[in-house]
Amino acid sequence: MTETLTHMRAEIDEAGAAIARQLAANAGRVEALGRRLEALDPPVLTTIARGSSDHCALYLKYLAEIVAGVPCASIGPSIATLYDAPLRLARAAAVAISQSGRSPDLVEMQRAARKAGAMTIAMVNEVESPLATEADVLLPLAAGREQSVAATKSMIAGMVAGAALVAAWRSDAELAAAIAGLPALLPARSVSPPEAMVERLAHADHAFVLGRGATYAVAAEAALKLKETCAIHAEAYSSAEVLHGPAELARPGFLVIAFMPTEAGRDGMEMTLRLLAAAGADILRVDAGGEDAADRLACPNAASPLLTPIAMIHRYYGLAEAVSRRLGRNPDRPRNLHKVTETV
Repeated sequence: MTETLTHMRAEIDEAGAAIARQLAANAGRVEALGRRLEALDPPVLTTIARGSSDHCALYLKYLAEIVAGVPCASIGPSIATLYDAPLRLARAAAVAISQSGRSPDLVEMQRAARKAGAMTIAMVNEVESPLATEADVLLPLAAGREQSVAATKSMIAGMVAGAALVAAWRSDAELAAAIAGLPALLPARSVSPPEAMVERLAHADHAFVLGRGATYAVAAEAALKLKETCAIHAEAYSSAEVLHGPAELARPGFLVIAFMPTEAGRDGMEMTLRLLAAAGADILRVDAGGEDAADRLACPNAASPLLTPIAMIHRYYGLAEAVSRRLGRNPDRPRNLHKVTETV
């Protein structure tokens, strides 16, 4: 496979520097937001996002519920744009996440949330965008320009911004210290994925991508990347849900990519994988620690297990980019996609 520096590859390599910029630039903003959230004491957190940004929101959901004990739910933008439905969000906080900040449906949903009484928080890369300028609080992602249609460094920046928000809100010094160590965890040029693994994915037509807890958020993102960069049909499931029907699709050679939890969900994931393997599924693992193998993609362990999914998706992005090139595709320019999707 000829080594070609795509925009996607360059942006994967820049992720560590991007989050270092973000953490340095946002330190005061995040601390002030943490105190505002502490004073507001919201009974619920809502999120507004599409695509990869919605996977950032799913990651934020798990952190908010695990660390803060506050339920977090995504609001479909069509509630505002199509149905004009009245919302009751007094004392809630609404977090909008976007790379461009210009998708009309997200802007309208943020306006509706604010009108309904929520404090609005925008985590946006383009700080002059409507989503950024109209929010009560702005947390710039500071990812820098992203040229590839497939979001990578902005996705990672969104996950880090969400984690920093939760750490400041709950005054969690241990989580904050672990976040500070993330830039050093993401190398400027990670090791190429195993050739045998690239070949196995390149020959797949369908895949399940599994996670549990915080790794479910990156499983959803990984499935999207297989679709948009490789045109491989992939569906993400919690390892607790895949046995409720979807497992019937498993047969010899059916590809399963598992993002292995490093904490409470691991035993349940292992049980699910044993059942799928017994049905003949081809299991590939993304796991922390250890070495790469034909069926294992290794990533570093973060200082907090809640942050290890960030290292996992960073390593996986390199795999998706390599598979796309192996298939003769351009991961920067998918045939049917654009960088800004203007849904109404």
